[in-house]
Amino acid sequence: MSFQESPRPSDEEEAFYMQCRAAYLSVFRSSLTNITSKQQLCRALQQAGRNPSHATLNKYWTPRTSKLNFDDFCEILKSEKKTEEAELMRAFKKMDVNGDGYISHSELEKALTTKGEKMTTEEVNAIFSLLDINKDGKLEYAEFCRLLVSTVEQCQAAVLEKLEANAKLKRQNFGSQSYSPPKSAISQAAASLPQPPETPRADSDTTLKKDSRLSSRPSSARSRRSSLSNPITVTSSSTKATKIPEPPGLQEWNHTYVKGCFFLEDDGSISSLQYQLHIPQTTNVYLTIQPLSLSHRPDKPSSWMSVDTALFVMSAGETKEDSSLVCFTESKDKEKYVWKGELNAGTYYLLPFTSGCKLKKTKSKKNFSNKPVELVYRTDTGELDLTRELREVLSDIFEVIDMDGNGLLSLEEYNFFELRTSGEKCDKDAWAVCKENFDMRKNQLTRQGFMELNLMEATEKDGDPADLWVTLEAMGYNRMLELVDACPFQVDVYCEGTQPSTQPLSMDSGPKLLNQAVQKSITARTGAKALRGQDNVFIYTCRGEHRISSLIANKTNQKVTVHVNNEQSRNCCSSRGMSVFAVEVPARTKMVCQHILPINERQDWTYNCVETILPCT
Repeated sequence: MSFQESPRPSDEEEAFYMQCRAAYLSVFRSSLTNITSKQQLCRALQQAGRNPSHATLNKYWTPRTSKLNFDDFCEILKSEKKTEEAELMRAFKKMDVNGDGYISHSELEKALTTKGEKMTTEEVNAIFSLLDINKDGKLEYAEFCRLLVSTVEQCQAAVLEKLEANAKLKRQNFGSQSYSPPKSAISQAAASLPQPPETPRADSDTTLKKDSRLSSRPSSARSRRSSLSNPITVTSSSTKATKIPEPPGLQEWNHTYVKGCFFLEDDGSISSLQYQLHIPQTTNVYLTIQPLSLSHRPDKPSSWMSVDTALFVMSAGETKEDSSLVCFTESKDKEKYVWKGELNAGTYYLLPFTSGCKLKKTKSKKNFSNKPVELVYRTDTGELDLTRELREVLSDIFEVIDMDGNGLLSLEEYNFFELRTSGEKCDKDAWAVCKENFDMRKNQLTRQGFMELNLMEATEKDGDPADLWVTLEAMGYNRMLELVDACPFQVDVYCEGTQPSTQPLSMDSGPKLLNQAVQKSITARTGAKALRGQDNVFIYTCRGEHRISSLIANKTNQKVTVHVNNEQSRNCCSSRGMSVFAVEVPARTKMVCQHILPINERQDWTYNCVETILPCT
């Protein structure tokens, strides 16, 4: 994860890491899953655009190898470079005995059956029959080299697209959409809901269906590349003039708040709880969302405090189709994002959001010299106990999952933790057992009781920290006990004339509602510009007060692939994590393309993006 206050990895490093992750997750469901066979290693390397030989596989998978993890896989990819076209050309020229640019069947057969990892005559015949396009018994190897390199690039693009398409597939945890939450009189156990920062989902736009005259097949002119440049320069001072002041007498307003956390999933998507807000009567409202600091030192703020946040408010209709965007926070006061206005009496959905620009995966390096952080130890009497470092982390986790901030964990709150870390829930009978064994008040678990519960789990494993690490990593911590894959936040609601109430909410339509809200926030504030030569493909580029967002609307009857190039932008970071990427937009749909934030907010930044329609194939 990158917080962008310090220098971020280069575009090449980010692209490399993204390819590693995409390749790994095309074979395994999670980057925490180990490679357990040579065949799995081969498949993962092939998905990364490599073509490993038996010798290469045996180099990394020896008779003593039982498993390799994701970090090992990244290190292998660093060593095993992709085959370059020039390298291929040199190899073929050695086989081209007469130097005419062609290789005969006999020349190829001699090379492949007598050198290196020898192939059979049947294998050579099968290869040659595929490559001899003209059926003249000769292979034009220059064209073949170009084709091979292009195929490798297409394979890599395919696994990246697959990663985006599988953003909904999460490990069984807080964000599992396959989990059926238990019903509760107080709240429904909330499943975290994926957001579209890096991989926005495409939603069918019913308004795109109205124009039946649109062509389903582009003309020859439209099939050519079409580019659109949208340069926008934002000065560092321009974002300071729109600060919304706190309403006078805010301390006297009715107030409620709720805590939550953005979790960065293995597939790059971001999940969080969503909430229901009830306002008994029409009133002035002051809404804020901000990262929640867990630092115990005022001079050392939490590293995630620079993560951008937003809160989208939607009306709670009888059906999801009836829900509509009401407002969203945009004005900023330090780390706090704010909205102020009047809301009618009723029920609303509060949808937390972060763009993914500053909460993202970064390349991790495996350092075997670092001694693992100890989680448990034995006292002088031989009893197991939690280390001071682990107790501090568990105290921070308690702070995050204590959503109402009363210093106690209700069964509902504890179940958020259980669902996130184990995929299971604690029922009332198990909760009664907890009450008998751990410190509780008012049928709620205290901070001390939470420590005792974790100590019991470590004791049952005779000090083996494996299960503790599973818990910590699910909550976003690395092996140095740093919170790197999560961002706690707090939502505050102030009402002038009535008492608001909030509760966590689980909705099957949650991901779609959030995406709908984000799309509406873009299209409602800016006009559409058609790509040159593409009358029915539009780009919406919306400059907000602190973020630039773009959306692609495809009104044709076939999918389009849009190549996006941000290389001319300055002091910008994209939610996609890359400067250059491609987005496939299905027919008659809209899709959020990317969000852009400045790397350094104290400096001017220029967004200069070129969107290009890739030719139809």
